[in-house]
Amino acid sequence: MVDVARDGSVVRITMNRVARRNALSAEHLTELLEAFREAGASDAAGIVLGAEGPVFSAGHDFADVHARDEEGVRLLLELCTVLMKTIQSVPQVVIARVQGLATAAGCQLVASCDLAVAADTAGFSLPGGKAGWFCHTPAVPVARSIGRKRLMEMVLTGDVIDAATAVEWGLINRAVPADALDAEVDDLLARATRGSRASKAVGKRTIYAQLDRPEADAYEIALAVMAETSQSPSAKEGRASFLEKRPPVWPD
Repeated sequence: MVDVARDGSVVRITMNRVARRNALSAEHLTELLEAFREAGASDAAGIVLGAEGPVFSAGHDFADVHARDEEGVRLLLELCTVLMKTIQSVPQVVIARVQGLATAAGCQLVASCDLAVAADTAGFSLPGGKAGWFCHTPAVPVARSIGRKRLMEMVLTGDVIDAATAVEWGLINRAVPADALDAEVDDLLARATRGSRASKAVGKRTIYAQLDRPEADAYEIALAVMAETSQSPSAKEGRASFLEKRPPVWPD
């Protein structure tokens, strides 16, 4: 079950499979995907992904996985990958609100969000390395957040890293006391969504397009988009307001 609520300019998507530790069955992945697609098509400025219960997400639902053959598992993993890519392709800023343990594909969810704030009691792991099914796909966005050696430690040991370590390694942005989690999420999201929404949407898309390319390719992508968007209404208003020493009035 996924709860979706509109709160001003923010859509809050909350996983609510507490009895299953918010495990990502095909049904739950589909619900999340539909929620993100609907939020992405809205005029919201930001999206918060959270969870009920003591666990953010335990990753793939092994009952679902175990009932499938190889092709069935491939389809499940493809659905999961579509969700992760959708989180990064929606125009809104997406922030993970991590109140508890995030393991395997649950950790993948956190790494796929644009920003992440966690309670200081939260933990993160890619536990396949100490079991029988290696965390191949969860490792993809985690690697792009924390780097090679730290990734290898996570995937080979399967150990849980605490929230402070997750901040140090770059997996999340902040770790705060649990009673300050909502305030910190709202503060960071408010700062990340100010300015032109249209400009930010193009910026987010371009960052993900160039992020892991060779530097020359990345510059080629970024230069073309930056030149093109220099003539957008938002860019012109931003420059004009600066030159005229007045607050901007964003056309979007």
